[in-house]
Amino acid sequence: MGLTDLRDLMTKREVTFDELATRGRIAIDAFNTLYQFLAIIRLPDGSQLTDSQGRVTSHVSGLFYRTLNFLEKGLKPVFVFDGEPPEFKKRTRLEREERKLQAEEELKRAREEGRMEEAASLAQRTARLSSEMIDESKTLLSLLGVPFIQAPSEGEAQCAALAKKFCYAAASQDYDALLFGAPRLVRNLAIAGKRKLPYRKQFVNVEPEEINLEENLRALGLTREKLVWIGLLCGTDFNEGVRGIGPKKALKLVKEHDSLKKLLSSLKMEADWSEVEEFFLNPPVKKVGEKELEFKPLQRDAAIKFMLERDFARERVENALTRAFKNPADSNQQGLDKWF
Repeated sequence: MGLTDLRDLMTKREVTFDELATRGRIAIDAFNTLYQFLAIIRLPDGSQLTDSQGRVTSHVSGLFYRTLNFLEKGLKPVFVFDGEPPEFKKRTRLEREERKLQAEEELKRAREEGRMEEAASLAQRTARLSSEMIDESKTLLSLLGVPFIQAPSEGEAQCAALAKKFCYAAASQDYDALLFGAPRLVRNLAIAGKRKLPYRKQFVNVEPEEINLEENLRALGLTREKLVWIGLLCGTDFNEGVRGIGPKKALKLVKEHDSLKKLLSSLKMEADWSEVEEFFLNPPVKKVGEKELEFKPLQRDAAIKFMLERDFARERVENALTRAFKNPADSNQQGLDKWF
């Protein structure tokens, strides 16, 4: 999902939860985060968690325990949900669905042949986020008193807008938030902790990392507009990019031209990416006030009921709530879950 090639250009620094807790609110790309939970929180054979009714609960587990972990550590998360995607994203959505169908076929064969470790890895590529899962996630956040925003279009664009005014940073695994103008991007926030490497009996410790937009633009000698051009050349959710051009070659090319049109002309391309460029530079976002970002009181009994209805263990649910809300009536008060 999203642009990932910028990792080779960007300077980043590890940041601790303790530091982030002193920085104020963090705007979290909800779809990106929920997809991570759906991909990672699975049984050994790659199957997702389900309750006795057959409903997938991987996203509920991740959102509940990780959000409470944030609150326990003093973080102030604000989740942002995607709205209607732009027309030019349809191609990307179709391609993703084709890749998921292919992964499902490979997953079926791997399970039939007893290749369980490979099956577990393939299963991560089949995650789908349904409208029911989205509604469940919003309900759960409401019960926990954690604010969320419904974006009119791309969640990362809304996260970037919030990070410019109300929040310290945008949080996502993808770099699109930087193209949308987020002054800071925090990665690995939802997956921090020990992670098993695919196909290896080895674990690595994943730490949150922060990327400062202005610092990187100065170091690279770029404007945000030209950073967007690099994204377009490498490929984004909204355009295919140019075969054979990676971030370093793209950096060289954008420095040699003063307009996107001239850049594309030099590559003998007839593509018109002006609409996508404009979408990154001036995306549709919702105007938000402080009131919409306020944390509300925890609805403890209702939250417990919500989790028990999905077959989560009462004792573990209650203990997690107690750690996160030292005063259960105050949602402003602040161990990683076993799935991470």
